[in-house]
Amino acid sequence: MKISHKDWIFIGLVCAVLLLVFLISGRETTRKVPLDENHRTVYRSISSPGGKAEAERKCGDCHNPAKVPFPENHPPGDRCLLCHKLKRTGP
Repeated sequence: MKISHKDWIFIGLVCAVLLLVFLISGRETTRKVPLDENHRTVYRSISSPGGKAEAERKCGDCHNPAKVPFPENHPPGDRCLLCHKLKRTGP
């Protein structure tokens, strides 16, 4: 079977799109939620009926201007686990 000129163009476009996706994906730049005593309540809340929403409510207890302020360019909001991923705790 002979590959036509249109087929080569299609193959080239698919390769270009895959290359673009690969190049812009980069490495993860946000910090993971530490697996320490301070964040133990967050990890416990994930497995509770409230799940991530319940865990994110606990973040504001410490992460506020009075205790642990956010970096200067940190986006506002209370959806912490949208960007900050949890470390694996089990197999």
